[in-house]
Amino acid sequence: MPKIVTVEQMHMLESEAVSCGVSYDHMMEMAGSAVFEHICARITDISSKSFVVVAGPGNNGGDGFVVARLLAASGAIVNVFTINTTDNNADNKQKALLAGATVITPEDDYEMEIYTSEIRKADVFIDAIFGTGARVPLKSVAAKMLGIASVELDGREVLCVAVDCPSGLDCDTGVVDEHILYADISITFGAAKIGQFIFPGADAVGELVLADIGWPSDLSALDSIQLNLASGADVGSMLPERSRDSHKGTFGTALVVAGSINYSGAAYLAAAGAYRVGTGLVTVAVPGIIHGIVASQLPEATYIILPSDMGVISDSGVSIIRQALENVDSLLLGPGWGTERPTADFIHGIFSSVKDDVTGGIGFSVESKGNTNAEFDTPRLPPTVVDADGLRLLAQLPEWYLRLPELSVLTPHPGEMAFLTGLSIDEIQSDRINVASRFAIQWGHIVVLKGAFTVVCTPEGNVTVNPFANAALACAGTGDVLAGLIAGLLAQGMQPHQAAVAGTFLHGLAGEIALSEVGTAASVLASDVLDVTPKAISSVMS
Repeated sequence: MPKIVTVEQMHMLESEAVSCGVSYDHMMEMAGSAVFEHICARITDISSKSFVVVAGPGNNGGDGFVVARLLAASGAIVNVFTINTTDNNADNKQKALLAGATVITPEDDYEMEIYTSEIRKADVFIDAIFGTGARVPLKSVAAKMLGIASVELDGREVLCVAVDCPSGLDCDTGVVDEHILYADISITFGAAKIGQFIFPGADAVGELVLADIGWPSDLSALDSIQLNLASGADVGSMLPERSRDSHKGTFGTALVVAGSINYSGAAYLAAAGAYRVGTGLVTVAVPGIIHGIVASQLPEATYIILPSDMGVISDSGVSIIRQALENVDSLLLGPGWGTERPTADFIHGIFSSVKDDVTGGIGFSVESKGNTNAEFDTPRLPPTVVDADGLRLLAQLPEWYLRLPELSVLTPHPGEMAFLTGLSIDEIQSDRINVASRFAIQWGHIVVLKGAFTVVCTPEGNVTVNPFANAALACAGTGDVLAGLIAGLLAQGMQPHQAAVAGTFLHGLAGEIALSEVGTAASVLASDVLDVTPKAISSVMS
C-alpha cells in the first residue's frame, strides 16, 4: 500500500533514495512530468491555453520549472513568476526559458501588475511555491501572491493545480495559512502527507493524486512507517476469487442481528450489503414484528424470528442466537437496534455468561482475578462486527472489549467513539488517526473510525486511511451498509483487518459513484450506495 508520511519521514525517504542512486534532479523531472501529464488529462488543446506558474526557491519551485518547460514545449503560453530574485533552480529555469516560457522575477514586477494581469487571462494556475516546505504563517511575497490569486480566481473556471501540496498547508498538522489557495487537484509525490487528510487542510487539497518519482520499492525507511493509504489496486487483490465451480457454501454465511420497530431499514441495508459484497448466504435475525417488512425487501435472505419487547429485540432471543452461531462464518451485531433495556439485556446475555467472575474473551482462556483457567461458557463466536447501538449497549459491560472474539471489528462514528472512550467529539475529530490507533491497541480489536477519510487501525499499530471524504455518505443508513460489507467479507474468509480495509474502501468508492450518478450529495440515499456497490467492486477488480 502507498504510505502516508510526515515531512521528516519524507526527507528520510528522499535521502535514502539518493543514497540508492536516484538523484534529486531525476525525482524533480519525474515530479514535473507527472504534473504535466495530469494537466494534459484534464485540459484539451494545451497549445491554445494560458498558464501561470508561481515558483518558489526550493525543490518545489524546481518541479514547477519542469512543468513550465513541458507546457511551453507543447506550445502553451506559460508565465512563471518567482517569489525570489535568486533561487536554486537556475538550470531548470534556463531550460524553461529555452522552451519558450516567460520568467518574471519580483524585480520585474514589483507592483505585481503583470502577475495580476496574467492571472486574469489564465486557464490554469500552478502553485509550486513551497510544497511540504511551507511554514505557517506564510510571509511577505508568497502570502501576497497567493492572496492576489485567491481574489482574481474566485468565481472563475480556472484549474488550480498544487505541486505536491498547496502552499500554506502544514503537511504534518493540516493547519492552513489564511492566504492558502484552494486547489482543484494536488499531485503529491512518493507518498501522501498526513496533513492532506486532516481538516481544514484536507479541504485545500482538492482531488489528491499520488505520483511515482522513481524511488526503489525496497527502501528500508518504508518498513518503519505504519500509516498506509488504501488503494483500489490493493483492495482488488484482497477480494476473494470466485471460481466457476463454486457454490453458495464456498462464500460463507453471515448472520446479521439487526433492526427494531423504528429502524427496520437498518436490517435490510446491512444484510443487503453483505450480499452485495459476495456472501453466499445471509441469515437475518430480526424482531418478529418487522420480519414481514424486511423479508419483502430482501427475499434472498433466510430469517430467524427473535422475540421482541415493545418492538425491540429482547433477551429471550439469546439462546436462539447462540444456537444459530454454530452454522455461520461471521456475525454482525447492532444496526438499528435502539438502546432500550430489553436489547441491552439481550447483548449482555450473549456476552456476560461466565464462570467465576471472569473478564476475558469469549471461548478463550483468559486472565482473571483469582482464577487463571476460567473461561466464558458461551460458544466460540465467529469473526464479529459490532456497529451502532451494539457498541453503546456492549460498552455498558465492565471491560467489554475483553469479552469479544479476538480481532473483532468495531465500527463507531465519532459520536459513538466519544461514548466508548470518554473523549469529546472535538478531541476525536482533531486527532482521528492517533485516537483510533490508541484505542485499537488498548482494546485489542480492529477500530474503524468512520467519517471523512475513514481510519482503520489494528492492535499492532498499523493504520490505513481511506482516500474518500464525501458528504454523500453523510446520511442515515450508510453505516449499516458498511457494517454489512465488512461482515460479508469476513464470512468469505478474509482476515479482519483486510475485511475492514476492503469494506471501507468499497463503501467510500460506492459513495463517489453514487454522487456521480445522482448528481448532488444532498440527494444520495444509503440505498443508492448499496445499489452501486457492484460497480465499485468491478472497478477495483479491473
